[in-house]
Amino acid sequence: MLAEIYFELVEVSGNVIAKGAWSATLRSNCVYQAAHLAKPGRRCRLLQGTWEITPFTPLAALDLSLGTCIQVVWLSSSSADRHSLNTAVAAVKADSSVVTWGDARSGGDSSAVAALLTEGVVQVFGIDGAFAAIKANGSVVTWGIAGRGGDSSAVAALLMEGVVQVFGNDSAFAAIKANGGVVTWGDAGRGGDSSAVAALLTEGVVQVCGSNNAFAAIKANGSVVTWGIADFGGDSSAVAPLLTEGVVQVFGNNNAFAAIKANGSVVTWGDACSGGDSSAVAALLTEGVVQVCGSNNAFAAIKANGSVVTWGNVDDGGNSSAVAALLTEGVVQVC
Repeated sequence: MLAEIYFELVEVSGNVIAKGAWSATLRSNCVYQAAHLAKPGRRCRLLQGTWEITPFTPLAALDLSLGTCIQVVWLSSSSADRHSLNTAVAAVKADSSVVTWGDARSGGDSSAVAALLTEGVVQVFGIDGAFAAIKANGSVVTWGIAGRGGDSSAVAALLMEGVVQVFGNDSAFAAIKANGGVVTWGDAGRGGDSSAVAALLTEGVVQVCGSNNAFAAIKANGSVVTWGIADFGGDSSAVAPLLTEGVVQVFGNNNAFAAIKANGSVVTWGDACSGGDSSAVAALLTEGVVQVCGSNNAFAAIKANGSVVTWGNVDDGGNSSAVAALLTEGVVQVC
């Protein structure tokens, strides 16, 4: 077996964002970390050909006959790009240190953890009132309002190593570890406590998405696990049979979720008025959907033919009838 494996991380545009040799004994979280260094704070998927590489995929398991190019697909889901409501700011510098300012209580004052933020930070994730930073050694540092995730002492032993991604909603955090397990902290009712589904989160998780008050995790087998406030997406039991396999992406808005399945269909749950109920457009969501974007309380889906389907709160974009004639073809992005 090779001692080291050389890879180039290439964006869809063809731009090489990182390259180098990694020990064949490592998992792919090291490659994810290289991608995060290129664009701190952004989430991505890594593909080798048509095969998705998860953070816990052993590098030795990759098929070198497909070449050394790994494609980086930056995620643009609402949960990844939702504008932060925080009143503090954290900046990652080129030397991997962190500088914070703004409302002290909400994370603008990081003096309590300053010694841990002088080097090695590869990604910072901010929510309303707190921050979480992933370091190159896989540990996590948190600060800000304790009840919103600024205090992770209850799970500190689980955050000392192996963390590859961190996600947040309004009041809690969820971290994926290299083995595909999930660690949560923050507001218990809003997803900081995942004990009710803990047995389903010990391995195999490849993506976590947050609404304001809940989380949804996609597992490697295409199933989805949800927790948090039931009415706002934490309870997906009404559509559970549709979430046991085949899910490839999940998107969240304030109070609901939408999942795209491998066959191009969409499954929704959560607050009905916020897009959790898509029955009015169900016939248009059975196939062909390639992207979903969430506003505060509505969703918009792009189909393979370039048309757009919308549902949810009318005032938040759930009704696109006024421009329907312009959305029947040719749409390539919705944000």
